[in-house]
Amino acid sequence: MNKEKFSVRKRLKSFGYAFNGLKVMYQEEHNARIHLVFTSIVLIFILIFRFTLIEYGMLALAIGLVFMAELFNSAIENLCDHLTPEQNSKIKKVKDLSAAAVLVSAFTSFVIGCLVLLPKVVLFYKLMM
Repeated sequence: MNKEKFSVRKRLKSFGYAFNGLKVMYQEEHNARIHLVFTSIVLIFILIFRFTLIEYGMLALAIGLVFMAELFNSAIENLCDHLTPEQNSKIKKVKDLSAAAVLVSAFTSFVIGCLVLLPKVVLFYKLMM
């Protein structure tokens, strides 16, 4: 097995590939833009209300979960399209399962968001009345 020496330059270059992946996701994946809108809304709430460190962590994990699922889904779909450009029932199944992972992560994040944000919004509303 050929073990390559550690290279800071190559590690930094790998970050460039990762940031390019984020750029591709934003430019080409319409659902990622929807996730970005909801992330922006959550960030506005973060600026308005005070949260505990655990609540910040829960929101950060929820946001990261959705984008990670979206990235994996996009990678799987692109790979499937490259391997089999024509319609294929097995490829459809793979793509559907991948899309379901995004749906599950988005729903889970929605529940986490509600659990963290709604008490703050309700309390704010009661104080304003």
